[in-house]
Formats: sequence, structure tokens, C-alpha cells
Amino acid sequence: MSDHRADQRGPGYRSALGRLISVDERTFVDDYWGRKPLLSRGRELRGSFDDLMSAASVDELVSHRGVRTPFARMAKDGSLLDKSEFTSSGGFGAEMADQLDSAAVLSAFADGHTLVLQGLHRLWPPLIDFVRDLVDDIGHPAQVNAYITPASSTGFAPHYDVHDVFVLQIAGAKRWVLHSPVHTHPLSNQPWSDRRDAVEDRASETPLLDTVLEPGDALYLPRGWIHAAEALGDNTIHLTAGVASFNRYDVANQLFGLLQDEPRLREPLPAGLDLTDSDSVLPYVDRVLDDVASVLDDLRASPQARRRIAERLGRRLADITRPEPVSPLRTMSFMSSLDADSTVVWRQGLVARISTDESRVHLGLRSKTVSLPIEASDAIMQLNSGKPCRTGDLDGLDQSSAVIVVRRLLREGVVVPSTTSAAHRS
Repeated sequence: MSDHRADQRGPGYRSALGRLISVDERTFVDDYWGRKPLLSRGRELRGSFDDLMSAASVDELVSHRGVRTPFARMAKDGSLLDKSEFTSSGGFGAEMADQLDSAAVLSAFADGHTLVLQGLHRLWPPLIDFVRDLVDDIGHPAQVNAYITPASSTGFAPHYDVHDVFVLQIAGAKRWVLHSPVHTHPLSNQPWSDRRDAVEDRASETPLLDTVLEPGDALYLPRGWIHAAEALGDNTIHLTAGVASFNRYDVANQLFGLLQDEPRLREPLPAGLDLTDSDSVLPYVDRVLDDVASVLDDLRASPQARRRIAERLGRRLADITRPEPVSPLRTMSFMSSLDADSTVVWRQGLVARISTDESRVHLGLRSKTVSLPIEASDAIMQLNSGKPCRTGDLDGLDQSSAVIVVRRLLREGVVVPSTTSAAHRS
């Protein structure tokens, strides 16, 4: 985490990751990340999770927010309930038929079904902010689901996830039973159902961890670890922050993307080749292996090519994560009184590819490119550092030009008013 972000939030600020672990962040990265579970009791953590979710929050989401599928699902004993059993039309002016029906949700819940509220990092303001911070802390995409389970019920059978998870116990007590992986570091296309028998066999063995989470406790699980949870005594609520960690296979995928530029690898195989005869195909497999080895040698020797691979990975992260939301009306009001004393800050989580030519500086964003006069280059780099900047203090621009540049950046959602941002993030 950058020091200026912590400074903006004041002396009581707690990083998102730091809220979830009972060890220091360096120890977590070195000893636990992707390797083994970490159980953190509430008494070991810095504060509760009451600001993120509560029973009242769940009731509000179900009854007043018009949540639609697939942002919600219900399950019992490992089987999903058909959405028609717990959704309906919102009535006049909101006729979409897949909105949560609060009475139907109550009925299914009373019958033992777990309610899953998905993608809350897009629906619930405290979690929108929290997940944005968590992404910055760990450098990988993240999202949050809530699991609301009736007393003494199991929502899902033993399984593993294809992403890392942080479990945050919000209300009630829940028993968690953990077993070691049958498939280490599964990729997103390697779900547990492909290894159902092996998972069931492993789950029948003595668990490596059998524990009860109470409100305020947290549990980290690397992807692939087999787990099952059971509500004890009363209704329970927990949040699962799922982290789709990038891995070495992702780096390899970006490398393979560069192989498209190699003409030898784009040549067609011969017409008339019997692809069902492996002996006939093997010579071409060997030839491609030789070609790929040659290309890889060239890439290894080229700093520019290696940087292109790294940049492709960064663009992939930018494509699947979202920067902090902007407030259109508040920003427009800020723009109307913009002057040299106005302070702005780079929009948190916004990734831009900054390049220049003889006359312009270009900001390559996820869905567009913003171009400004070359004189704004130093100011762009100053803002991109992430520190709040007074408009009149921007490098390389007189006050009049600085106001014009900042107004354009505000309009394009590149920077935000720092007072708004500080209040939003506190």
C-alpha cells in the first residue's frame, strides 16, 4: 500500500488485507499466500466486520434493493433451487421477473436453503470500497459473496474453489472442515466437479482443520483446498472474498499470445493430412516445437519482448477490475468551480498506458484513449503517482492550462476531486 493512500485515510486506517489476517502482511505473503490456510480469530484482528455487512444489511438487500439473478441464488444440500422458486416481477414500473421475492426467499430459507448474494462488490457500498482496496493491496482481482445459512444447515457439499478465498464470519457460528487438495492450484477451467470422486474420498479422511468460526473471525483458504461449512445453532452470515489470483500459466498465456506474430506458426498444415493418425502428425508436432523453442529464445533475448509480455498481463488485470466509482453530479459541481486551488487525485485503481509522440501525450484506458497536448506530460506523470495535487501546482503548466487539463481529466474519469475521494475512502 502506498504511503499517500494511508495518509489520506488518517491514523486509524487499516488496510483491507490487514483487516483479514492475524499475521503481518509480509509473513502472509511469504508463508501462506497460495500455500496453506490461515485461521485468524477476532481477538487477533484489528476490529470487527460490522461495517461491511450485518443481518440488517441482508434484509435490506433482499427486501428493498431489487436484487436480480444471477446476483442471488439459493441452495440446499449441494443442489441449487430453481430461480422461479424465489424470484418474481417487481410490479408496475419494475416488471423484470427475476427480482428477489422477499416472501419467497423467507419461505425457502425457512425450508433450509442457503441464500447466496453474489457480486456484492458491485451492489453494496461498503463492500464496493473494501474490495477496491483489497485489489490494490494484493494486486489480484477480487469479488465478494454473502452466504446466509439457516440453523444446522449445509448449503454446499465438500468442494474446492478455483480461486483463493477469505471467509469473514459476520453473524452466528459456522463449523468449517478442511482437507488438503487433490489437485493443487486448480485453474479456472478445472472445477472440483471434474474430480468429484477424489474430492469425496479426501473429504472422508481425517480433516486437517475442523473449527468453528464466530463473528469477527476470518479464514484464508488457497484455491484447491477442500472445504465444507455447517451452520450451528442459529442462522449464520459469512462473506467470502474470492481472489482470482494470476498465476504462471497466465504469464505463459500472454507469452503464447505473442506467438501469433510468428509467420511460421500461422502456416497451415498440409491438405490431405490425416489428423486422426498420430504418426502422420508427429513430424509437424516436432517442427512446431522447434519453431516455438526458437521463438522463445528470441523472446528471452529481447528486453522489449519480455516487457510486452508483462504489459499484456497488466492490461488483462485492467480489463477485469474496475477503478473506484465516480460521482457524476458531484464531479460536475466540482468542475463548475474548478480553479488553481482545486485539488484532485488520480482515480484509485485506474490503469492507464501513458505514451507520447511529438505533439501529444496519450492515456490508453480500458475503453478509450485520452490525448492531451505534450506540454501536459509532466503533469500527467505527477498525477499518476497517486498523490493529491493542487491544480495550480501541476508541473509544466501555467494556471490557465492546468485548469483546462484537469477539467478534461475530470470529465474523462481519470482524476477525481481529492476531497470527495478522501471522504469516500475514509
